[in-house]
Amino acid sequence: MFRTIRNAWSIPDLRKKILFTLLIIIVFRIGSIIPVPFLDMNVLNEVMAPLNDVTNEASSSMVAYLNTLSGGAFSNATLFAMGITPYINSSIIIQLLCVAIPALERLSKEGEAGRRKIGTITRYVTVALGLIQGTAYFFYLKNTVVTNKESTLYGQHITIYNDGFAMVFAAIVIVLVFTAGTALMMWLGEQINKYGIGNGISILLFAGIVARMPSTVRALVQIWSMGLAKNNEGTSNLGYFIAVIVWVLMFLAIIWVITFMQDSERRIPIQYAKRVVGRKMYGGQSSHLPIKVALGGVLPIIFASSILSIPSTINLFVNADKESFWGKFFNLFNTTQPLYIILYFILILMFAYFYTNIQYNPVEMANNLKQNNGTVPGIRPGASTADYIRKILSRITLIGALFLSVIALVPLIYGAVTGFGQLSMGGTSIIIIVGVALETVKQLESQMMMRHYKGFLD
Repeated sequence: MFRTIRNAWSIPDLRKKILFTLLIIIVFRIGSIIPVPFLDMNVLNEVMAPLNDVTNEASSSMVAYLNTLSGGAFSNATLFAMGITPYINSSIIIQLLCVAIPALERLSKEGEAGRRKIGTITRYVTVALGLIQGTAYFFYLKNTVVTNKESTLYGQHITIYNDGFAMVFAAIVIVLVFTAGTALMMWLGEQINKYGIGNGISILLFAGIVARMPSTVRALVQIWSMGLAKNNEGTSNLGYFIAVIVWVLMFLAIIWVITFMQDSERRIPIQYAKRVVGRKMYGGQSSHLPIKVALGGVLPIIFASSILSIPSTINLFVNADKESFWGKFFNLFNTTQPLYIILYFILILMFAYFYTNIQYNPVEMANNLKQNNGTVPGIRPGASTADYIRKILSRITLIGALFLSVIALVPLIYGAVTGFGQLSMGGTSIIIIVGVALETVKQLESQMMMRHYKGFLD
């Protein structure tokens, strides 16, 4: 990977793209520390402090997960507090509607022009979702007060204005700033696609997660220190040390498994028949049709987590009391709760198959092989070949979905068992980090190959 980056840096054109991408990431990080107006930052820091405490229940909530994806911007109520989540949710909705609505399905099959129209619709839906999520976050900020009676800020609200016309004006400004931040992040991702190294939205998501890695390291140090403190009191400290060691080993194992599975593929053998055109003979060679095990990459993980963030978004509106029925209901969607883990597993499987079905059409693949005189050895062309490819896709998708589920759920189970909730989202974060890094390296390699290919005219 480092050799690829070094080689890409030596090419002036690619070096400009890398520098442009880094500039966009810097702009993203600057926007992640610019707070929105009309908020008391001292109260905000007091309220959000439990998210960074590994022993606190709040560190395992969906709010902590959204904070991780936004690179800490969510807990600081900054310009990019909403992160790229509204765009991801918008993409999910549009892809689902492309299957359900014939007009959108026709647009998706109209080539580049159709994709541009769908992209425009996705942007409008993103802004609408940004308004909804920004409004939810405002109500969360407005309704949340400092509950620590020992604090000098006890009973104070995060928002400066809480009634009258001033509150309405502040609400409009805060919601519009949050929405504008989401739209700006979407635009920054598109600029990376256009002028940078590509994969813009994923790179911004990658940058946000990497920015939270120091917090994870501090959490590990905190757990280790807790073990040392117990030791000084003469009590057992083995559990804390084991928790840190297990997390580090789990982290390294997940990276190795993801790297191994990322390039794993099932190769379907293809035999092309010989045919004579004029005085020349074509075909007769053997080839294969590669099908990756991890067909959807990190998308099923992102889709599933985005869907499961909806109850927490609703809770931002109502801010239900923890002892009430709705408070207990929303608590079921904390990341270390059994219901969340079960739903997470089911949604990953569903979205893995959904992504495979919208990306691969076995009938179309079989027809293309038939038109090019290609056959799968031992399988009749046409419908039989389509059924064979469909069966292979189903099995490969199941393996890939189970792989994603294990990687995503093992850290959640770790967080539920140990009680260190801040570390429980590590699986999702690692999958995104490793997946985006490998995909970016592949894009750099492909761009270098295009620039070194001389073509037929030289």
